[in-house]
Amino acid sequence: MPPSYAHVVTALRSAGCVFAEDEARLLLTAARTPAELTALVDGRAAGRPLEHVLGWAEFSGLRIAVEPGVFVPRRRTEFLVGQAVGLALALASEAPVVVDLCCGSGAVGAALVASLPAAELHAADIDPVAVRCARRNVGGRGRVYEGDLFGPLPRGLRGRIGILAANVPYVPSGEVGLLPPEARDHEPLVALDGGGDGLDVLRRVLAEAPEWLAPGGSLLVETSERQAGPAVELFAEAGLIPRIETSEDLPANVIIGRRGLGGGGA
Repeated sequence: MPPSYAHVVTALRSAGCVFAEDEARLLLTAARTPAELTALVDGRAAGRPLEHVLGWAEFSGLRIAVEPGVFVPRRRTEFLVGQAVGLALALASEAPVVVDLCCGSGAVGAALVASLPAAELHAADIDPVAVRCARRNVGGRGRVYEGDLFGPLPRGLRGRIGILAANVPYVPSGEVGLLPPEARDHEPLVALDGGGDGLDVLRRVLAEAPEWLAPGGSLLVETSERQAGPAVELFAEAGLIPRIETSEDLPANVIIGRRGLGGGGA
């Protein structure tokens, strides 16, 4: 006899799942056989992220495929997507060049082209597993490259990028061990660890971003509330015009840096 809804809820509660009822419904819907349901429940009870167990995550109204070992897109990052879409619509170009850097599963890029169907999308990540996953999610709507930051991008994109979404890792190295087990045990360290103060990867992005952005183009990154002030200073030092956008609902903090129309920050 297959496990009932009540049995699944009990098993998930016993494993410490806060939203056991909601998760039970998803697992029951996903399972095609009793044996598969048992395997799914066992995987979740063992601490695997729900999204890895299901094979997908909901993000910006899309079902994003996520493989084991791939960073799970966070709902708060939908705020970054919304900000990026608004900026893209304000650009003079009807077909803006959009880049999803540190793309992970490709969730941000997929969400952007879903709202901006005319956009030219390019995405990149250093993790080959993430790149394989991103190619599934982006499909024929863009190109995904494997490599470190700007390294694998076509040189012809220099000075043409209207929207550069870089969801860089920003957890300070000393705080990675404080993350929930679902993240620290099942997601790649390269997608979490942002160095001593959490801003090392952002510094590397800012070192090159101005030359890749089109005049009037914008770089968008996510940070913690604590890091927002120092991040704004880094944007300004790089020659970009920075501002902070926050969402209390999600919550989320997004730093936007615009390249001046004259090519510099002014």
